[in-house]
Formats: sequence, C-alpha cells, structure tokens
Amino acid sequence: MLTEDQRALIGAVRNLCKAKDFKGHSIKYLDGTYPAENLKALAAIGVLGMSIPEEYGGSNLPVFDTALVLEEIAKNCYPTAMGVMSSLGVQTRVIATYAPEPMKQDILPKVATGEIALAVCMTEPHAGTDVPNYRTNTVIKGDRAIVQGVKTLISKANEAQWFVVFTRIDGTPGRDGIGCVLVNRDSPGFEVTARYHTMGGEYLAEIQFNQVEVPVENVLLRQGGFKKLLTAFNTQRCLNPSISLGMAEAAFEEAINYVRERTIRGQHVSEFQGIQWKLADMYRDIEAGRSLLYRAALTANPFPDPHEAAIAKMFVNEMAIRVTNEALQVHGGYGFTDDYPISRIYRGVRYGTLGGGATEALKDLVGKKLVESFDPVDGFLSQGTF
Repeated sequence: MLTEDQRALIGAVRNLCKAKDFKGHSIKYLDGTYPAENLKALAAIGVLGMSIPEEYGGSNLPVFDTALVLEEIAKNCYPTAMGVMSSLGVQTRVIATYAPEPMKQDILPKVATGEIALAVCMTEPHAGTDVPNYRTNTVIKGDRAIVQGVKTLISKANEAQWFVVFTRIDGTPGRDGIGCVLVNRDSPGFEVTARYHTMGGEYLAEIQFNQVEVPVENVLLRQGGFKKLLTAFNTQRCLNPSISLGMAEAAFEEAINYVRERTIRGQHVSEFQGIQWKLADMYRDIEAGRSLLYRAALTANPFPDPHEAAIAKMFVNEMAIRVTNEALQVHGGYGFTDDYPISRIYRGVRYGTLGGGATEALKDLVGKKLVESFDPVDGFLSQGTF
C-alpha cells in the first residue's frame, strides 16, 4: 500500500504532466530536442532534488519513491523521464555519497533546482557491461589527476555540466583498478566527438578525454572502487525499469481507449474475445512486473539489492516490449503512424533492455547466484536465496 505522502507526490506529478500536456507535446522531442521546459517545471515542484540530501536542497526520498515518480512521468513523455533519471540516478548518488563536502555544497543544490545537469560516463567503444576491461585511465600526479580515454553512448552530453566518469586509476589492471572521476565539461581536453540519434528521440554521444586535468579532489573513488560504484549503479537498475513500467501502462491505456472506440462491422473491437485475451495478458504482465520492481526498490538501504534489482529489470524491460508491441498491434495500421502516441511509446520502450545493464548480462548475474546459493531442500523459501 502506498502512503498518503507517496500518493500526494504521484498526484502532484500527474497533475503537472496533464497541465503542461507532456503527452501531447512529446512528439516534438522525437528529433532530439531536449525537453528543457518540462524539466524546469518538474524542478519547480522538487522532482529533480528527490535523490539529494536535505542539507543540499533536496528531499532525500527513497529509491522506491523516485521510481514511482519516474513511472508517472514515463506514462506521458519518454524523453522527459530519461532527462529526470539523470538527476535521480547513479551520478547524483555517487556525488552525494562519495564527493568531498565543498563539492557537494557547490553541485547538488544546483542539480535540485535544475540549474545544472549531470551525466554518467561508463560505456566505451569496446566495452559496455564489461566494466573491468575499461581502458579510460586517470593518472594521479600530486594534487592533479589527468584523464585519458573515450566514452560512448552517453546521455545528456550537450546539456550536462558535470560528468561522473568510470575510469581506471593509475593503470591498475582488472576490476580492482576501477574508480571514478568528476569532470567538468569546460575542462580543456573535454570534447564531444560524435552524436547518435536514437529510436526514442534523444541523442547519445561519444566523448573524448584528451589529457583532461582536474584537481585530485575530483577523484571520488580510487582503486578498489569498483564494488562501490556497481552497488550505487543498482539504483539505475530500478529506475530504468520504472520508465519501462510507465510506458507499458501508457501503451495499455492507449490500447483500451482505442478498442473501446473502434468498430468493425458495427461491433466495438473491445467485444471480440481475441482482443479481450490480449488485454488480459497485457494487464497480467504489467501487474507482475510492478510487483517485482516495487519489491526490488523497497530493498534499497541506501542502494537496492543487486539480485532483486536484476530480476526486476530484466522482467519489466522485456514485459514492456511485449505489452507495447501488442498495444500497437490492436491499433492496426494507425498504430504505425505518428498520429497516435503508441508509435513513440514503442520506440522509447526498446531502450530498456539495453541501458543500465543488458538483459543477457543480468541473466548471467542471476544464474550465477542461483547456482551458488539456491537451496534444493528449502527451495524458494530458503533464507538468502536472494
């Protein structure tokens, strides 16, 4: 059961999305235009500060609450939900948890008000989920640190002021060498070298760090930071599927509305058994996904359980693709046009299984845990299976 505060929070976001017509305006972001006006409106009601501690101007809400808000925003506009996630996700939580105090005081209040944006740089041209094989390297020389490398498929490369960069430290090999550095876009040697337009509308980018020099205080985690970074990244594995869940719900609502209005040979499409079965399957899958995601988000202390988050993410992401595909199908040929919202929901939902850890990588994680920990005597009631 949601608390009164949680329902009020969702209600405030829902009312804002309707008042500003996020859904109606979402088509104009398909060309990559950044939804700055939507982010500004959400910042005004405190949404961008939900993951930020109160002493820095935020409300320090749990992962579950932030997932609820992203779900509601995603029902109306996928690019806006993706923009908001960067203020609620791993980059904000890494700074809030590991950055020096002066850095927190300078950056976090501006994120809460929407004055500045953050981005996270993980993927490299040769490695995405394979973090231990990242080649970007940071060399520490006295009171300075020098970053060299290339990151790709980076969100908000044009809008973000600060970038949390996953990097090797002093060339230390393997996962033990991975830490992270905070880089300002105005640093000499920082360069956006390519931009890729995506199915969902937003742009991703390639960024080069060409001997970028930063104060040593910007090295937020040194060697051995790999586990801490991935623990924080489990937040992303709840926020990403919350967007998928919201889009699946939006697709379902579009399908319901369409089949109620559309007629064939004098009969409403909604009266056909085949359509009703499709709707029943879609609703069942949405509710199953909701249960898995909410349970995972509620494990956060302060970050979600990695295996609960992985299970929720891989189910909800794939469920959303199935549901949206079926919702488009019941629209017939109209669903393939931009005149109906379902086509852009379909484009956006495809991102889920790719970002924040591909489904295949998460299956490896969960499968390994099952082989190691599943108790054949107690089975699913075993303590510590997950």
